[in-house]
Amino acid sequence: MENKKTGTTTVGIVTKDGVVLATEHRASMDTFIAHKVAKKLYKLDYNIGMTTAGLVGDLQVLVRYMKAEISLYRIRRNMYMPVGAAATLLSNILNERKFMPYYVGLIVGGFDSKGYHVYSIDAAGGAIEDKYASVGSGSLFVYGVLEDRWKDNLSLDEGINLSIRGINAAMRRDAASGDGISVATITKERGFEEISDEEVEKRLKKMKLK
Repeated sequence: MENKKTGTTTVGIVTKDGVVLATEHRASMDTFIAHKVAKKLYKLDYNIGMTTAGLVGDLQVLVRYMKAEISLYRIRRNMYMPVGAAATLLSNILNERKFMPYYVGLIVGGFDSKGYHVYSIDAAGGAIEDKYASVGSGSLFVYGVLEDRWKDNLSLDEGINLSIRGINAAMRRDAASGDGISVATITKERGFEEISDEEVEKRLKKMKLK
């Protein structure tokens, strides 16, 4: 099973204007690069997104579960699911499978009536809310960047640049992370929006990271 685990770098950041989620694109099995365009950033609803790290099959199943449950919640209650409720639901799914666990590390982020939120969720179902979180094999490198550069009242634009800088640092040092960066923002005005690859490249060059 150890050889089937995938290396990844993901990050979630709360800013004063919204949430930023980012990942890189590489899927690996031990030292083998299995895919260079792996999807690790998902829209769950207008107000909620998720990043994924771990065993690909487990991740894809969990994304399908969450999309279905969140859609049912919205239909039944005529409101978007709160971010904390989504994190708790995902936590309960993982916790029920402790003895045959999902090999995953997840970040859930978005907004609700109480504001903007980011939760990191581990394979045993632990869910912790924080101002920023990073999950995956490259997370140590991201945390080095976040600890140095994160600040209160970070703007959305600054959060986008910080997430790109963090993922870029991980891609330079973690062999299991690479092949491009995906970034999405979640705001009350525009919901979940992915940033184009061209915009990410433009920002990398402006920050002199390329």
